[in-house]
Amino acid sequence: MKKSSAISAVLKLKLLLSLSILLLATNVSAQKSEHYNSPLYAPKTYDPSQAGVSSGLPPILKGVGIEQKLNEQLPLSAEFKDEDGNVVKLGDYFGKEKPVILALVYYECPMLCNEVLNGLTGSLKGISFDAGKEFEVVAISFDVRENDKPDLAKNKRASYLNRYGRPGAENGWHFLTGTQSEIDRVTQAVGFNYQFDEASNQFAHAGGVMIITPEGKISRYLYGIDYAPKDLKFALMDSAEGNIGNPAEQLYLYCFHYDPATGKYGLQILSVMRLMAIATIVGIVGMFFVFWRSNKKRNLT
Repeated sequence: MKKSSAISAVLKLKLLLSLSILLLATNVSAQKSEHYNSPLYAPKTYDPSQAGVSSGLPPILKGVGIEQKLNEQLPLSAEFKDEDGNVVKLGDYFGKEKPVILALVYYECPMLCNEVLNGLTGSLKGISFDAGKEFEVVAISFDVRENDKPDLAKNKRASYLNRYGRPGAENGWHFLTGTQSEIDRVTQAVGFNYQFDEASNQFAHAGGVMIITPEGKISRYLYGIDYAPKDLKFALMDSAEGNIGNPAEQLYLYCFHYDPATGKYGLQILSVMRLMAIATIVGIVGMFFVFWRSNKKRNLT
């Protein structure tokens, strides 16, 4: 009787394993049909003939990301234009015994940059510190084309000051544009690697902000678009005292993982699905081994 039950359990496990593999294959096939050429080069209109194209990571993204360079000194002599078109130096926002939140974005970004600024603003509203009093916020556009659009940074600043909604914040929020050489000095100093894609007329880049000490040294990196207010507050407090953080796990949210043609995050969904399937298979194999060992011991006794 016990032997029959063990055999029955093993058969059920084999059936579950077969169903899991079948489900994985079906989902992957459906995913490929939806994301016929995602996430980077999806055409403007659906083309069924491209359904078989792989949705793997495009070569352009392999060099994109944020490399942590903790304790690196920012080039405070780098010159930019502020939101009013005035020439300023990056160092103008340092040396005031206040930490600085640095956001590298571009103002006409259709996807990730707005989410970075929205997430940062929401987190700042959740802490008691006020921009302009306890810290400064400096956003720098890494799109050199925006240096010739004087109203762009001004309008962007006005939008986020209104969203933040705290008096005096106008003294602590700055939106800058610059030439390519000055942009490169900053992006290279903080390890911000990005690429321009001609096919989509967009930049491939990662999401995140940097916390800088009052002296201009990199103290912390916060990745993604959702920053816990508590983490942000502690990072500002540490940075204000000149403390430098430890390297964290680099989890990037790539701008081009989102496929505008399908409205889905194809690569992430497929990866999670594969991991879940692998975990299920490993679990089933483990249970099969346990039942086999148990059945073997019973037969010996």
